[in-house]
Amino acid sequence: MKNSKFIIDKLGKLFEQGIISSKDLSSELFNILKSKRDEIVLKMKLTSKDEFEVLSKRVENLENKIKKLELKKKAKRAKRS
Repeated sequence: MKNSKFIIDKLGKLFEQGIISSKDLSSELFNILKSKRDEIVLKMKLTSKDEFEVLSKRVENLENKIKKLELKKKAKRAKRS
């Protein structure tokens, strides 16, 4: 209900300002919805595709380093026996 009231209020303001052309109305509505989407994404703390790829590469590198360290640790134990 809150979201629909927000959109209705925005549309009412557009009509008050005299935006009558359908192109202007559609572009203005698109901008409102886009800003609302960006606000929701920001609240959810989602990452972009580029950020996700960078983070996944970092995690992959860290996993590889951990595996190498575990192998070194096992090799040292085997030499002591």
